[in-house]
Amino acid sequence: MSLAEKVLAVNNDLPIRTDLPVHSGKVRSVYWLTEADSRRLINEKGYDVAEDAPLAIMVISDRISAFECIWHGEGGMNGVPGKGAALNAISNHWFKLFREHGLADSHILDIPHPFVWIVQKAKPVMIEAICRQYITGSMWRSYAKGEREFCGIQIADGLQKDQKLPELLITPSTKGILKGIPGVPEVDDVNITRDDIINNHEAFHFRSKDDIAVYEKLLKEGFDVISAELEKIDQVFVDTKFEFGYVTDASGNEKLIYMDEVGTPDSSRIWDGPSYREGKVIENSKEVFRQELLNYFPDPDILINKDRMEERYALAKDNALPAALLQKVSDTYVGIAEKIIGEKLTLSDNPKAEIIDILRNDYGLID
Repeated sequence: MSLAEKVLAVNNDLPIRTDLPVHSGKVRSVYWLTEADSRRLINEKGYDVAEDAPLAIMVISDRISAFECIWHGEGGMNGVPGKGAALNAISNHWFKLFREHGLADSHILDIPHPFVWIVQKAKPVMIEAICRQYITGSMWRSYAKGEREFCGIQIADGLQKDQKLPELLITPSTKGILKGIPGVPEVDDVNITRDDIINNHEAFHFRSKDDIAVYEKLLKEGFDVISAELEKIDQVFVDTKFEFGYVTDASGNEKLIYMDEVGTPDSSRIWDGPSYREGKVIENSKEVFRQELLNYFPDPDILINKDRMEERYALAKDNALPAALLQKVSDTYVGIAEKIIGEKLTLSDNPKAEIIDILRNDYGLID
């Protein structure tokens, strides 16, 4: 089997029993189970959820997106080998540590396969919760142009690129397009302030104003747990994105939980510690891929100029990237995953066949 055949690029065509269309995102596909299958699994597996809670199978892929496009490589390599397994393994590791530290649960109920989560339906808080411990990326670019206020927070003069900030910053943005919130533009992923959230907590789907403090506590504590663990393997946790939502447990208690993935190379910046101390930034995150793309194409403005989106889509569609470039990205993802989990990452030769067998034989979800 070739390397390209080991990549799980298409993950929305599994014969999982469902009454609803499969939702296929940039990386994950979601299969909502039938009501009968949800109830059966809750009963059989003893999941701590309401007996009528909707459940879904969430299948990750090896696809890679950057600059709002999905990219592919030579020889039919439509993803990055090992990327999906790496992302899931890292998230699973952090979610386990969060529970051990008494923080909060996640939407994940079960992990049948390295590429698969069984999740409960959550009511999402409409905030991309971003934490920053260093000034870099888009924040640095704005700072270098003279901006000193970020999401309502005043930043001191005199900071240098990639410098550690005096304190952890929470710089939230909207999740999706939210309408009717004073002072908040009706566009996706727009920066907001803490006052915006407090004054419009219901619009952001918080149950109460008190839950804003809970969200901030979980945000900071989750960041600190990951940062401390990465420090043990001499890696620097630079910034990350968290998402939160509400679920109801078997006793009828509604609670705020972590959603989506956490602390992964897709949702975070992670730097190599020894290199950083020597004054050099070595990325162990998707930023490696972004930089490779910017260096690979002769006109990188296409990738960063939103007025050239049609050209950008064509660039991604019409250009098969060198296999060596995708392998470099694979090495980054697999390498950081193995450092974090402390063991070799097991990569499947035929993940789709394995997933089908497990979901059929152990969960009764495939006819």
